Parts: sequence; structure tokens; C-alpha cells
Amino acid sequence: MSITSTALSHEELQRAAREHLWMHFTRMGGYAQADVPIIVRGDGCYLEDTNGRRYLDALAGLFSVNLGYSYGEEMGQAALEQMRELPFYTNWTYAHPRAIELAAEVTSLAPGDLNRAFFVSGGSEAVESAWKLARQFYLARGEKRLRSRVGSAPEREHDAIAANLRTPPRRYKAITRQTAYHGTTFGALSLTGIPAIRVPFEPLVPEVRNVRNTNRYRRPEGETEEEFTADLLDELERTIEAMGPETVCLVHMEPVQNSGGAFTAPIGYWKGVRELCDRYDILLSADEVITGFGRIGAWFASARYDIRPDIVTCAKGLSSSYAAIGAVLATDRVAEPFLEDASMYTHGITFGGHPVQAAIALKNIEIMKRERVVEHVRDQESTFRAKLETLLDLEIVGDVRGAGFFYALELVKDAGTKQTFDDDECEALLRGYLSPAFFEAGLICRADDRGDPVVQISPPLVATEKEMDEIVGILGEVLTEAQRRMGR
Repeated sequence: MSITSTALSHEELQRAAREHLWMHFTRMGGYAQADVPIIVRGDGCYLEDTNGRRYLDALAGLFSVNLGYSYGEEMGQAALEQMRELPFYTNWTYAHPRAIELAAEVTSLAPGDLNRAFFVSGGSEAVESAWKLARQFYLARGEKRLRSRVGSAPEREHDAIAANLRTPPRRYKAITRQTAYHGTTFGALSLTGIPAIRVPFEPLVPEVRNVRNTNRYRRPEGETEEEFTADLLDELERTIEAMGPETVCLVHMEPVQNSGGAFTAPIGYWKGVRELCDRYDILLSADEVITGFGRIGAWFASARYDIRPDIVTCAKGLSSSYAAIGAVLATDRVAEPFLEDASMYTHGITFGGHPVQAAIALKNIEIMKRERVVEHVRDQESTFRAKLETLLDLEIVGDVRGAGFFYALELVKDAGTKQTFDDDECEALLRGYLSPAFFEAGLICRADDRGDPVVQISPPLVATEKEMDEIVGILGEVLTEAQRRMGR
């Protein structure tokens, strides 16, 4: 018999959930009669519900519990000690030790000169903050250049001063990729390239355009890797030109795109994106809310793929989701206009860099280093991929893609032709069968069709071959039955 961590019984929890809890991205009507899955305990890569049933969490919560579920004692002790010392203070004008220490630690792990950390409460806030930073950067830079001219030698610098006094076009526009998910706050949602979750809230923040993502599996037949890269970069440049380069402040992209199914970039893509951003004086932002802190086998995927971003957004793995914390990292160049005279980045979050959350994040990084978690992911990457690729023997599995411990299986009607399922078939396959079947078999993963239908696999970074074999075994059994049901 399971001992739960609540005074309420299973039945009382079910009733309270139906009457009071509004779950996120959830079809609430589905629980009018059916039980709400209520998770009460976790250890390692496994979870347990109120009925005592165990599940292998092959999604790491939401791509985020990088350390797994067994470090509550250490994390709790870090939180307790911080609560005794200083339970809260803000980073508005003042500072406190844990935020300072965490900023130094995170920036030491980041590539290049990403030497400034601005803390927030999560991924959407990080993305929102990055776009605001990019918008204000050009204004702050222009004001700094103007100040440098004032009082010099007006009789000799007249033309330069006059040029600075002219009001340039405001840089406020951004470019992201099709199907990409960047968050749910209004700015982050505006950057998101998924029409279905944007439409209910339109009009959104202007102006964002989406360019093609890096889905190799769906590129034109016969197109080489180099041609694919060239086509993607050509489209990006055409989009910059069409929007007006002098009005674009941000190109915001994930190193490995989650929505649509773990898209990695073709050879030369990131070098080309960096060159275009430099050519048109646009800030490049890497959305590492998922890929940061080991998910791809490096502390930051930007380092692994040599992206060289001006800004990085991160969250999730920063604390392995033991605390609600995120960050925007900025290079010295981006921070510099805000560090002089009366300049100010006019943005803030009450709980950004909260001392307890920062203490937990520091403990998370300490444990990850001690247990060599990032090295483990890199060492086991090829083993995990090889096991997942055995599922390509199934007719319903068209593609296996991803990196590190971050993968997706694309599901197709015909592997030879890559024919996909229509909307009704996706509804029946993903929500009608796969999601409940995986859960019933003891596997938590995501069956998703925000692009083409995929099954997403992203276990805690402490997963071993034992968990990998269990994941692949359950996937194989359930997908074989799905193949039969879909008439393959």
C-alpha cells in the first residue's frame, strides 16, 4: 500500500481536482468522469501516483527534471539554510549573495562572453525579457553614442552630431521559426510559430515573422545538406530584407527545436545565421530553455553547435525544476550600453533571482558537476540513439531525430513515401490511443502534432541503459499495436 504525502484520500483529491484545479494545456472535459492522474512521489527516473502505480518519466517532467527525482533532501537542505538566513530579497537596486554567486556560476559555464545574468521566474519570462532587452538595446546604444558626441568639438563634429540627433527607425521586430514554441506570455507567444495556440489571443505583439525550421526529414527529395542550408539562409535573408533590416532587433531560435520534434540544424546553418545577424546588425538569441544545462550533452547547446549568440534564454534545467527560476544571459556588448551613467534596462521581476530559488539552482549545478551528469549524456548519446533507431523497423516510425537525451520519433502512414496522417487520424492515433496507452503501460512521454505527429522522448539526464531499454521496449509494444490499429 502506498503512503501518500497528503492528508486527503485518493477520492478526496479527485473530487477537489475536478472542482477546483484548472490544469494547464488540458482538456478539462476529459476528466468529467475519468480520474485525474495525480502524481505523489518520485525517485530517480520514476514517478508514483495515488494508486501506487509507477511510471518511467521519459519526458523529465517537461524536459526539465534533469537530475531526476532523488535529490530532494539535498535541495531541501539548501532551501532550508537559505530560508533561515534570508528567505527573500529583491534584485531591484539591491542584491544578495545567492543571486550574485549564481550569476557568476552560470556565466562561467556559458560560452563566449555571455557574462551578465538577469534572473526571472521561468522560460516564458526569460523569452519575454530577451525581446524587451533587444528592443531597448538599440535605443540605449544610440543614446550612448549621442552622449559621446555631446561636448566634444561641435564645430568639427557637426555632421556626426546631426546624424545622431535624427530619429532612426525603431528596431522592434523579430524573426523566429515555423512550429517553434517559445512560451505563453504575450511577447513569448508572439514569438511562437504555432498558429493553433496563437489564434485565440490575437492580435499579438507586432511584428514577428516565421521562417522555415530545420526539419531535414521533410526537405525536398534529393536536396543535399549544403543545398538545404543555403535555402534556409536565403529565406532568412529575404525575410530580413522584406521586414526592413533597420527595424529588426532579434533573431530568436532554439539550438534544437522542440516543437515539431527535436529538429537539429544542417551543416553550416548556425555559422550562416550568425553571419547574417552580424551583416544586418541584429541580435541573435538562442532559446536554451530546454537545451541548457546538459540536455544536449553540453552545459549549453550554443557551445556544442558554436552558435555564438548575443543573448541566451534558459530555465528548466537551471534548477532541474526543483525551483521556479530562469535567466537571460547577455554578452558584454549587449550589456555595455546599460552600465554607464543613468542608463537602465527598464524591466524587472519580483521573484527574479529569489534567494531560495537561487540557492537551489546553485545546489543543482553543484550536484550536476559532482555526478558528471553532462559527461554522462555525451557518453551515452550514441547508445540511446542506436536503441531508439531500432524502432525504425516499424512501418509507422518514419524518422528518429535529436541529440543528447532529447529525441523525437516522427509517425507516418507510409515510411517509404513519408505520407503523414490527416487531422482526424492524428486525433485518433495520438489522443485516442497513444497517450492513454503509453500511460497505461507505465511510460510518460508526449504524443504531439503541433507539426507532423511525433512522440517526444526526453528522460532525466541520469537515465542509464536500463531505463533506455525500458523506454524502447514500451515504445515498441505500443507503436506496434498503433500500427495495427491504423491498418498498417
